[in-house]
Amino acid sequence: MKLVHVQWRRRSLCTKSRCFGTWQLAKAHVISIIDDDPSVREATQSLVRSLGYSVQAFSSAEEYLHSDRVRDSSCVITDLHMPGMSGADLQEHLIAEGHEIPVIFVTAYFEERVRARVMDAGAFGFLRKPFSDESLIECLDKALHGRPAKQ
Repeated sequence: MKLVHVQWRRRSLCTKSRCFGTWQLAKAHVISIIDDDPSVREATQSLVRSLGYSVQAFSSAEEYLHSDRVRDSSCVITDLHMPGMSGADLQEHLIAEGHEIPVIFVTAYFEERVRARVMDAGAFGFLRKPFSDESLIECLDKALHGRPAKQ
């Protein structure tokens, strides 16, 4: 059973072209961040937390899968290339296990074939490192509000 926390919060989203904010009754989203690079993991965690989301960070896909956060995750932001299980393999595993968790990929090593594969499997974003705060915020907004990603 998925535990749902409800709270009032100020929701703001700013991009280069617009900024808006509203008070809303919202489920407290849990965002899981998976990256083997501590500096990227901590920076992403700080950004996502500043948006008002609950954040849990992991250094590997295996660590995430062995945690109790898989059921509670509203979205996963994961590195593509990591020692052990890759981000793409994690996405396949989550789908095979029946977890319908939106996934956003970040990578320093762009490969069109891999990007096409993960996007076709339902990823909500594929960002090259270093990525802008705005691009991650836009992907996260799409993932949490069910809008398909731009191919």
